[in-house]
Amino acid sequence: MSTANTYYPVQKPHNMTNAQFVSLKEKATELEGVFLNTLMSEMVKASDTEGMFGGGYAEETWRGMLGEEYANNMAGNGGIGLADDILRDLILSQQSINAPRPAAAQPNPAYVSGAYQQ
Repeated sequence: MSTANTYYPVQKPHNMTNAQFVSLKEKATELEGVFLNTLMSEMVKASDTEGMFGGGYAEETWRGMLGEEYANNMAGNGGIGLADDILRDLILSQQSINAPRPAAAQPNPAYVSGAYQQ
């Protein structure tokens, strides 16, 4: 069995509150929506709309909204999997920010006083 197409949902880390996890998940989904909006906007722009019922200012106005709604709908229904990758990266960055830092190394007094300088 190949694991290339197996979906593994992102699990909440044990040291993160539910509110923090939900907030990060919302941000990841929102960012995926922004990406999909850009993608859909370019796709809709590339569509040929000339003809008897196409073109004009009204179509140009509604076209951007159509791409935005496509993107929001896609992101809200699971998107393309980008939100999960973003969420994993956000969790890792939060964990690295909150990780305890080692104490700064104290300078060796012999070097500071100039005892080893020539």
